Amino acid sequence: MDRNEVRRAWDEVAETYAARRDPGGSDADLIEELLAELPANPTVLDVGCGDGARTLANLPADAVGLDFSRRGLELAAGTVPDAGLVQGDMTALPVAEDSVDGVTAYHAVFHVPRQRHPEVYREFARVLRPGGVALLTLPGGAFETVRRGWMGGSMFFSAPGRRATLDQLDAAGFAEVWTETADDPLGSATEFAFARLG
Repeated sequence: MDRNEVRRAWDEVAETYAARRDPGGSDADLIEELLAELPANPTVLDVGCGDGARTLANLPADAVGLDFSRRGLELAAGTVPDAGLVQGDMTALPVAEDSVDGVTAYHAVFHVPRQRHPEVYREFARVLRPGGVALLTLPGGAFETVRRGWMGGSMFFSAPGRRATLDQLDAAGFAEVWTETADDPLGSATEFAFARLG
């Protein structure tokens, strides 16, 4: 699927995805750990915010949610009305350099073709202030597929694998990375990475 197809696919499944996923759970609890690593009153960018219930609603009130899907952002406007919302592509974030303290990217990067993941991590590094921390889903394996019937539609998934992802974060300038396993919104266990910019 090309990027326009992925965006249209998310527009089609956004409501179903929002209805089926649990807004609580232990992966949402990781946000508290992220905030403990950031300065007081941090600016946080939530990449792939979707309807906002999972991550954006748990972030400080002035957090910014970014999503590729216009429908996802419409849902987020209802869920988190005080948040800033921006439509954009994570390979070219419409955010100024050194402007945020934290980035969250839950179940988001693997909807970008894996050969472009280094661009995404460089963008995270570009917008983070020195010492800033990103919290993102860490893929367990290497894959690239379109899942037909996913949430009633079709969705693109792509990842280079766990080791390659950690290497890409290192190459982007994240000097310290640690991981935790938590429950994801659809009920399975997922590994997450905290990555601190050097």
